[in-house]
Order: sequence, then C-alpha cells, then structure tokens
Amino acid sequence: MLPVFSLVVDRDVTATNALTYPELYKELGKGRSLSYKTFCIWVMISLYQGAVIMYGALLVFDADFIHVVSISFSALIVTELIMVAMTVHTWHWAMLLAQALSLALYAVSLIVLDQYFDRQFVLSWIFISKTTAITAVSCLPLYVIKALRRKFSPPSYAKVN
Repeated sequence: MLPVFSLVVDRDVTATNALTYPELYKELGKGRSLSYKTFCIWVMISLYQGAVIMYGALLVFDADFIHVVSISFSALIVTELIMVAMTVHTWHWAMLLAQALSLALYAVSLIVLDQYFDRQFVLSWIFISKTTAITAVSCLPLYVIKALRRKFSPPSYAKVN
C-alpha cells in the first residue's frame, strides 16, 4: 500500500516545463486521463494479473494449499511493486523508501505468520523460481505493451522532455 500512496510525489514534467508549456495540462481538463476507458483498462489489467497469479499458483502448486497461499501472496506483492515501478516517471526518495518498506514488511510477514507460510518451502529455490515465473507472466506482457505505446505513441509530456 505504501508504494501506491508514494505515487503522489511522482512528476511527469519539471516545474520549468510545466510553466513553459501550459498546454500540457489542457489535456487534463478534457478528462481523458481519468475516463471510463482508462478505468476499464485498469480493470482488465487487474483481471488479467489476478487470473495469472491465481491460476498459475493453482497449476504450479496443486499438492498443498499452504503452498498456493504462499505463491499467490508472494506473486501479488511482487507484481504490485513492479506495477508501481512501471508507473513512476521520476523517482523520489519517498518512493524508494516505500518500495523498500513494503519488501521488508513482506519478509517479516513470511517469518511472523508461520501458520500461513511454510518457511522451509518459502526459502527453497523451487518457490523462488516458480514465483518469479508467475510474476513475469503477469507483468512482462504489460511492460512490453507499455514500452511499445511510449515508443510509437508517446504522451505529450514525453515529447517536451
């Protein structure tokens, strides 16, 4: 949750460019940034990632339910941290701190909540490799699409910077 709130300090343009090119913010007045289309895209991304994480965890770890919980929780946390990192335009120390605190809280939860997580399994190479694979399937296609969009249809603020 911390990384999502840290996006408040993100800046897509510098203060100088914002004053030099006020037309950049005319787009915000048109309501295109937060439209039904944008909302539907966010919902579709969430459904895709949720399906990949849950079905991936069920397919890969069908033997023990505690392993499904471990893999789905871990993949969800890492996926969210990656998605926040993909959203950032300009990194700020608060964002880095939020990412680090989230990872630390995740690690502590794996240790403290040992009735929900099999500590020996979570520290195994199998868990790490399969969690990485599920997270990659949930994030990599979105990263490729975002990179292609920025290359072939960059936003107006990217043309100025």
